[in-house]
Parts: sequence; structure tokens; C-alpha cells
Amino acid sequence: MSSFGFPLRTQRTPRTREERPAWEEPPTKIGSTAKAVVITVICAVMILPFVTVLSTSLASRKEITDAGGFVLFPTDPTLEAYRTILSGGIVSRAVVVSVLITLVGTALSLLTTIALAYGLSKRGVPGSKPILLMVLFTLLFVPGMVPMYVVVKELGLLDSYWSLILSVMINAFNLVVLRAFFMNIPEELYQAARIDGAGDWRILTRIVLPLSKGVVAVVGLFYAVTYWNAFFNAMLYLNDSGKWPIQLVLRTYVVQGKSISGDQLGVSHMPPQQSISMAVVMIALIPILLLFPFLQKYFTKGVLTGAIKG
Repeated sequence: MSSFGFPLRTQRTPRTREERPAWEEPPTKIGSTAKAVVITVICAVMILPFVTVLSTSLASRKEITDAGGFVLFPTDPTLEAYRTILSGGIVSRAVVVSVLITLVGTALSLLTTIALAYGLSKRGVPGSKPILLMVLFTLLFVPGMVPMYVVVKELGLLDSYWSLILSVMINAFNLVVLRAFFMNIPEELYQAARIDGAGDWRILTRIVLPLSKGVVAVVGLFYAVTYWNAFFNAMLYLNDSGKWPIQLVLRTYVVQGKSISGDQLGVSHMPPQQSISMAVVMIALIPILLLFPFLQKYFTKGVLTGAIKG
């Protein structure tokens, strides 16, 4: 006991092997080997289809014919399929459409979601509770396809790119995540900023957003993936095939097995249909894969920032 009546902290002695629970035991050689084998098999199962698609898109006509479809290791790789689909026509136009929709849609979604989440995170804002209840209501009861189509039609957005953006501009789950993160920022920071004469816009741009880079990056990635991978809304709202995004082209000519003609690609000499289809798959897949390494540091920073409490 100390002089103040509190028990002194004694140095903890390391527990013996018999006292330690089973989950604290160091792994055995057999266990480590089994884990390595399982992880290797899982990685192979995940990577092999990707390698097969990439190899088939680079294979020549003779290799595809000899293999009967898919090629795992092309001996004479060629970029003819990529040059063909990117030289003009429906695929290259669909890539441009998808890039523009993803960039514009992600920017507008982040802007509106951040603004609404910041407003709902502040206490005493008039009408914040009814608006929050409306947002949570959409999480429980998702509007059906027919009501959404009627709304888009009545707004005059059919066969317009805005139908692919405005109909999904704010995601309720992303809004709730941002609002919860904003509410965890210490109130002392807001009070100090207001004492210095800062308004809500300056607090949001100078204090809240710099502290929220991690969660904003994650939400932005969610929105970008949603816009890039969306095909169902395009199938409903776009009647002109010249306005199709890449995912709808992928579904029509790869998933459903329809052949892409030379007239649609603007070329006279066509590579093998199999390599064309696999090249479309790679073009639809690679842009999103390239985003993850650049946003990885923001994921870690967001976790560390969210762990600090005021």
C-alpha cells in the first residue's frame, strides 16, 4: 500500500506456458505450413482467372484457336485487341462515358453528402431530426424499380446522363458514416474556431475536412466504384446505344455473348472475338484496381484519426 492508501502497482510476471490460454500459444510448424498452403491456394484461385482473362486478351488468333477458347500463357502476345477497341467505335466511346459519369458523379455525390452530413452532425439545427429520419427510412425501405423509373421519366431525364447520376447521388449508408465521423470530432475544435470568428463554411473546409481525409477517401471510393460498375440504371434509362457506359457494353457483348462487329468498332479487320471480349473485361476492371494503392494511405490515416477522442 502507498502512503495515500492506494495499492501500489506491482510488476506483472510473465505467465508460464501452463497458465497461458490456447490462443496465445505460438503456432507450430505444422500449423504455419497449413496456413501458408491455404493462403497460397486462395491466392491462386483468385489470381488465376485474372491471369487467364489478361492472357486471352493478349493471345493471337492461332493460340486461341489451338486452345479452344482461353489461353493461360500466350507465347506470342499482341495488343491488337486493345488497339482495335480503343481506336474508335462503341467501346472507346463507352469508356469515355464511364469516366465522365464516374468523375462528375463522384464529385457531386461527395459534395452533397459532405454538406448534408455536416449539417446533420450539428446539434440544434432546425429540421435535422426529420431529415435524418427520412435518410434512415430509405435504408430500411428501398424504392422499387417502377417508382424510380416514373420519377426519372417525369423529370425528363430519360436518355440523359443525369439519370445515372441524380438517381443515386446520395447514398444513405455513406451519409450515416460521414455524419458519425463528424460527430466524433472534439467539440473544442469547433468552439475554438468560432471564437476566432470562423463560420460554418470555414470550419468545414479548414478543420473538418482535413481531419476527415481518410473517411472521405473511403466514401469517395465507394461512390466511384458504384458509378463505374453501374449498368442496370443505364439499361433502364438510356435508349440510345451510343450513350452506353462500359459496363453495359460489357454485359451486352461479353456476359450475354453477343458478337461485336467491325462496324461497331470502326475497323475492317477484326481480331478474335474471344480476345476482344477479354480486352473489354480488362478495360472495365483495371481503372478501379488502380485506385486502391493510391487510397491505401488514407485508409490508415482515417483509422488513426478516428481513434483519437476529445
